Parts: sequence; C-alpha cells; structure tokens
Amino acid sequence: MATVKKRILVIDDDPDIVQALRLTLQGNYDVYSASSGQEGLRKVKEVSPDLIILDVMMETQTEGFQVSLALRSRDPDSEYAAYAQVPILMLTAIHQTTPLRFSPDSDYLPVDDFVEKPVKPGILLAKVKKLLAGSKA
Repeated sequence: MATVKKRILVIDDDPDIVQALRLTLQGNYDVYSASSGQEGLRKVKEVSPDLIILDVMMETQTEGFQVSLALRSRDPDSEYAAYAQVPILMLTAIHQTTPLRFSPDSDYLPVDDFVEKPVKPGILLAKVKKLLAGSKA
C-alpha cells in the first residue's frame, strides 16, 4: 500500500517562487498553492494541509502576518480553529527591503520558523522535515 504524502500549502504571490518550491518539494510531498492571503485561507479549508509555507509580503507588506494571525487565532469560534496547530514556515525577503529581522513569537508573529529568499533547497527541505516531525526548526 502506498504511503500517503503530507500536504504542503504554499501561499506566495510570485509564481516563480511557487514553481521553485513545488519542484523542490513535489518528490516527497503533495504541494498545493495559493497566490494571495485570501486564496490561501480558502485553500487551508479545502486542502487541510500538514504544513503551510507563507510569504510575508504579497499584495500588502503585512499580508503574510495577517494570514498567520488569522490561522493562529486563539478564538475557539474562529473559522480556522481546526488549523491552529498546523506548522507555518514563513518566507521572507524583508531583510532585503528593510533593516528588520524577525523571529517566531507566539503572540506577535505566530509562525514556527522562517526561511529567507532566495530559498536554498537543502535548508527548505530540512526545515520542512523538522516541522512535519513536530519540532520547531
């Protein structure tokens, strides 16, 4: 019997990044994608992913933050409450456009880990494997 692959949802508005991530991940995982935060939130409900890879800046500079906050809402009546424990790996190139550096924080920035663009395949695969195994990368 074939092993069921883990599902990864990539939310990024750059089709080249999405394609690169898909090529890196598709051998071991089922990869789904969304090109905006709103589409990503809809796909979370459709796909029920095991991991979400989320870009920080899409249509707005804070769209990725807004998506992560929606997914990690502590409101038990949130429409995303069932997905609050899904690991989130945030993609960021923000250090290239601002002097800011971020780290995961359960209140301010509720994600599990970060990977900087341009994404190095080996680093991405290691972080994905670690997050899917249940530990912070």
